[in-house]
Amino acid sequence: MSDAEAVSRSSWQFARADEGEQPSLREVNATIAVPRTGVWFRRLFAFMGPGYMVSVGYMDPGNWATDLAGGAQFGYTLLFIIMLSNLMAILLQALAARLGIATGRDLAQACRAYYPRPVNFLLWIACELAIIACDLAEVIGTAIALQLLFGIPLIGGAVLTALDAFLVLLLMNRGFRYLEAFVVALLIVIFGCFAIQIFVAAPPAGTILHSMFVPSSEIVTNPTMLYIAIGIIGATVMPHNLYLHSSIVQTRAYARTDAGKRDAIKWATTDSTIALVLALFVNASILIVAAVAFHGTGHQDVAEIGQAFELLSPLLGLSIASILFAVALLASGLNSTVTATLAGQIVMEGFLRLRVPQWARRLLTRGIAIVPVVVVTALYGEKGTAQLLVFSQVILSMQLPFAVVPLVQFVSDKKKMGYFAIPRGVTALAWVVAAIILVLNFKLLYDTIAG
Repeated sequence: MSDAEAVSRSSWQFARADEGEQPSLREVNATIAVPRTGVWFRRLFAFMGPGYMVSVGYMDPGNWATDLAGGAQFGYTLLFIIMLSNLMAILLQALAARLGIATGRDLAQACRAYYPRPVNFLLWIACELAIIACDLAEVIGTAIALQLLFGIPLIGGAVLTALDAFLVLLLMNRGFRYLEAFVVALLIVIFGCFAIQIFVAAPPAGTILHSMFVPSSEIVTNPTMLYIAIGIIGATVMPHNLYLHSSIVQTRAYARTDAGKRDAIKWATTDSTIALVLALFVNASILIVAAVAFHGTGHQDVAEIGQAFELLSPLLGLSIASILFAVALLASGLNSTVTATLAGQIVMEGFLRLRVPQWARRLLTRGIAIVPVVVVTALYGEKGTAQLLVFSQVILSMQLPFAVVPLVQFVSDKKKMGYFAIPRGVTALAWVVAAIILVLNFKLLYDTIAG
C-alpha cells in the first residue's frame, strides 16, 4: 500500500469513528451481490442500475419543456447544448461514482465532514431548492400527461401526484433491484416512443450532426436562446443527481479493498456512461421532433407540452404520435419520482443526519411542489404552468455550482482520495466544466438584471 493510500484510508476511518457516521442509504448499502470473477458481461450487469436511475433525471419533464421550446424556436441550433450538457454529465457522474466508491461517503456526507457548519447549511438549502425545482417539473409533467391521456384537470392531476410516494415506498420494500427494474422498464417505454417518432420525422442527418458538434455564436449573443440553453443545462446536469449517484453506487457488495474499489469504479463509470448516452438520444429526440414538426412549419411559438400534443399527429402525419408523446411523458414523470425521493433522503441524512420516514419526506417535498403548480394553474392556466416548468429548470441550473464545486474539490484532493484522486488533466477538465456553468449562470443573471 502506498503512503497516499494509507493516508486516505486512515483519515477516512478516523473521521467515521469520530463522527459515528452511518453508511449512505444503510438499508440497501452493499446488498447487491457482485461476482468477483467470470465473464465481463456478468460483472457489468451486476453494476448496471445506478447509471440508469441517474439518467432518469436527464430526461425528466423539465427537459421536455426546455427541449421543446429550443427546437420549436431555434430548430437544431441548441443540439450542441444538449451534446455539451450530456458530456458534462458523463464526466461529473463518473466523478460522483468515484467519490462514493473510494471514500464510502456520498457527496452530502463528504460536505458535512470537511466544510464548516454555515457552509454546509448553505449547501443543504441549495440542494433542497434543486430537489423542489425538480419536483415542480415532475408534478407539472405528470399532471399534463394525465390530462392529455385521461382528461383529468391539471389541478386534479397535480394533487394525484402525491400518491407516488407510496409507489416508491412499495418498491423500496421489495428491494433495490426491484426499484432499478421499474426504472429501466419505464426508460425502455420512453426510448421506444421516441424511436418511432424519430423514424417518422426522418430529420436530415447531416444538419443534425453539424448542429451537434459545431456551436453557433448566437447561443451566447441571443438572450432568449441563452435562457433556454441554460435551462437545458440545468435540466440535464441535475445537481441533486450528483448526490444520488455517489450514494447508490454503494449498494453493490464489491470488495471494500483498493483492488475492489478500483474495479467497482471502472464498472460504475461504464454503467453511467452507457445510460447517459441513452439520455442523450431522448433529449436530442425531443428537440429534433420539435424542430421538424414546429420550427419548419410556422409553429415556432410552440413552447407548451399541451400544444405539442395537439399538433404532433397532424404535422408528423402519424396518428399515434401524440399518444406516444404523452405516454413517454407520463413514464418520465413517474420515473423521476424515484430519483427525487432517494436524493431527498440522501441529502437530508448526509447534511443533517436527520432521518424521517420515506413516505413523510416524499409527501413533504411533493406538497411543497404541488402548491405553486395549483396556484399558478388557477391564476394563469396552462400557459403559466408551461412558463413555470421552464423557470424551474433555470433554478436547477443556478444550483449546479453548489454541487459541482465541492465534488471536483473532493475528488481532486489526494489527502482525501489518496490513490483514487483524479489525474491533473481530468481535474483541469472538471474545473473547466465548473467554470462554464458559473459563467453561463452569471451571464443569465446579468441579462435578467439588465432587462
